[in-house]
Amino acid sequence: MDPRMKQLYQELIIDHNKSPRNFREMDDSDYESKGHNPLCGDKLQLYVKIDSENIITDVSFTGDGCAISKASASMMTTAVKGKTIAEARTLFHQFHDMSTGKLDIAEHPHQLGKLAIFAGVRDLPARVKCATLAWHTLDAALKGKEIITTE
Repeated sequence: MDPRMKQLYQELIIDHNKSPRNFREMDDSDYESKGHNPLCGDKLQLYVKIDSENIITDVSFTGDGCAISKASASMMTTAVKGKTIAEARTLFHQFHDMSTGKLDIAEHPHQLGKLAIFAGVRDLPARVKCATLAWHTLDAALKGKEIITTE
């Protein structure tokens, strides 16, 4: 990762960790799921509200975790809000493929927008699960699964 990207990565992680977006419980959610990453100790509860046209109208989370996990959850909630379930699932697969090195973000720079900042976790295997926990939890929630673990 070049120094400029590394600086941006650090700034975004710090910002979203200190002031996570959509960090709250949701009483009227349509879907909920709990995610757990035993390796790092990250735990989150995800809440999703869907309208009659399968659009995610609201999404939020609560929980504790490392800075990467919390920042990823925060950025995920802002990225999927207003998207259809199908679009959110596509983002999940793209984010997962990017994080695990199956998608080269240099070849598809606009595909994930600001989420591309997490591309560097592919070089930190222990952090891949931190970055993808919220995404796996979203996928589980949309499939009606109440609990997901990265193990």
